[in-house]
Amino acid sequence: EEKIDKMAIKNNFELSDYGEIKYCVELKIDGLKVILNYKEGRLAQGATRGDGEIGEDVTSNIKTIKSIPLELPEKIDLIAVGEIWLGKNELEKINKERESQGEAKFANTRNAAAGSIRQLDSAVVAKRKLDSFIYDIEKMEIPNTQYPIPNEIQNSKLKNNSVSSLRGTPKQSSTLDDSKMFEITGSPRKFRVQNLLAKTKDASLPKSQIDELELLKNLGFKVNPYYRKCKSIEEIEEFYQEWVNKKDKENYELDGIVIKVNAKKIQDALGYTGKSPRWGVAYKFPAQRVTTVIEDIFVQVGRTGALTPVAHLRPVRVAGSVVSRATLHNEDEINRLDARIGDTVVIQKAGDVIPEVVSVVKNLRTGKEKKFKMPDVCPICGSIVKRENISISSSPLTACRPSFSGGARGGQAGVGNSERNPLCLTTSPPLSTPVRKVSDGASKRERNIKQSAAHYCINPNCFAVEMQKIIHFVSRKGFDIEGLGEKIVEQLIQEGVIENFADIFEITKGDLKPLERFAEKSADNLVRAISEKKKISLEKFIFALGIRHVGEETAFLIVGAIRKEFPISNFQFPKGGINSLRDIIIYFPKIKVEEWMNIKGIGEKSAQSLVNWFGDEKNINILTKMQALGVEIFLDNFESENNAMKNKTFVLTGALSGFTREEIKDIIRKEGGKISSSVSSKTDFLLAGESVGSKYEKAQKMGVKIISEEEFKKMI
Repeated sequence: EEKIDKMAIKNNFELSDYGEIKYCVELKIDGLKVILNYKEGRLAQGATRGDGEIGEDVTSNIKTIKSIPLELPEKIDLIAVGEIWLGKNELEKINKERESQGEAKFANTRNAAAGSIRQLDSAVVAKRKLDSFIYDIEKMEIPNTQYPIPNEIQNSKLKNNSVSSLRGTPKQSSTLDDSKMFEITGSPRKFRVQNLLAKTKDASLPKSQIDELELLKNLGFKVNPYYRKCKSIEEIEEFYQEWVNKKDKENYELDGIVIKVNAKKIQDALGYTGKSPRWGVAYKFPAQRVTTVIEDIFVQVGRTGALTPVAHLRPVRVAGSVVSRATLHNEDEINRLDARIGDTVVIQKAGDVIPEVVSVVKNLRTGKEKKFKMPDVCPICGSIVKRENISISSSPLTACRPSFSGGARGGQAGVGNSERNPLCLTTSPPLSTPVRKVSDGASKRERNIKQSAAHYCINPNCFAVEMQKIIHFVSRKGFDIEGLGEKIVEQLIQEGVIENFADIFEITKGDLKPLERFAEKSADNLVRAISEKKKISLEKFIFALGIRHVGEETAFLIVGAIRKEFPISNFQFPKGGINSLRDIIIYFPKIKVEEWMNIKGIGEKSAQSLVNWFGDEKNINILTKMQALGVEIFLDNFESENNAMKNKTFVLTGALSGFTREEIKDIIRKEGGKISSSVSSKTDFLLAGESVGSKYEKAQKMGVKIISEEEFKKMI
């Protein structure tokens, strides 16, 4: 029986001063967050969450969802927050249709919902029958002219028709599904408004979380019906256990519960810390584990040339979708697991997203299993493969998103399986992820592989490598060009339309229309999307280049040095910093290895890669062409006054509930701190979530300060 951490809830809420507390417990829907903006009762805009700050405008597609009202019964200004989801039965229908048309199937309902809501054709969205649950009011405003002012307000300090006192103050993203709450300023809940809440029991503004959900229902929104008022932690635990057992019976995917203090006045008193409220916490359900068989092991090639072994599995349903493959990371991980073709293995989805092989059930071996050997030549271009030591961390493994795979016979340039692995969509799970002992004899993962080895294709012009570089360049963490996915990139390369990054910015409608599935409108949309993404921050630009050993953290360190006009040995960045592509073209090739290493946190491998990349005339020519085509960079100007994180090194471990890992990293960097992938003598803090691994044990042994999410919030 799964249990929740009662003490963690008590510590999270800090409720000792508030007497008997009641909670509103809701189901955590595994979908896509949406923000709905109503002006005078009419839907004016619908947007996705985006990267936490910038969302995508998907208004036309939102309007096709029948459960989202286009007009409210009252002419109020309202910002509501909720989740867009797709039913399991609808996913099956969509995937059957996609399979019949030769398209890749969606991995799960969340990906299908996200892909659908970003469709360029609203008619396609309407056919997919998306649904919604709205759970939050971010802001509510009642126009001055609509309702009379009660005497109790007219006689108070709020004169001159100051109905603006009812305007909600937007909060930053919260712990719970990044939801935002409003607070009523001035004279909060004494203000009664005619008609607005006539359908509620006492026609007053919401005094509780449950009242707010009732208000949303009365305004015409669809609200998940399974929320519950709980009087104790024990009742919350009963609710949690109940849904652990029956979560798979609903037509929508669930990944946990959300616990909120019910009373609004206590919510207001507890307040927020950074992006998270002190009055709420989310608890995820345990990861589902199943057994299946490794039917084969193939090799894929990533943008750095890394060869990644991928287990092709006997299809099995786990955590809401059918899994047929899982990354095995590298040769050393295969040896650690002792995984063989034909083995029965235990798999799970890390974070309910990324399929991973947890262990091998060795007592089911028949003797017919075959050991796997990494190829000596690239399966795509046939070039020699070399083995090189690497550090394994919890950062994204670039080989998780390759497009090409080859078996033992290898392959020709441009020939292979071009279908994107729909199961490798985000970061790979850290190898420190703990694994509980299970009854089938699966072993416990006890350590993190600090040093491992990857095999690399030495051909810099390998088709798969070039393609993955471009896919990385246009990805969300890079230029974020919507609509330019792997299949389109592949077609553009094969048709000779693009050869490098710069070519992307001179794509025309004429280039696109001959390609498969490109009509006039879709070609227009992609050309416009490319044009709109010609301006990018310097750190994203450096990351987008895909320089080996230069990830987000290194890019951020470089920008930090530039922002401070940091002198690195004999080289000094120009006065005023790097403000254009021309500056990069002029100055970056002049910087030597030892000078790059003078930037704290940049090691020899990263420095050498930077020198090699900017010393390559071919790359400089690409940058020069990008400049000529109007690509611009800008330098973010922010300087934190917070000394709690300044110059401190953080390591993350375990599952975080209040923030995404990207949000945590962004906060630490902007506060002047640094992220590291492994615990060392230089580590100042280990931020530990749930289900911690070997990093936690190592931090304890080394005396590194270990902090919880709550302690981290207090540092912000």
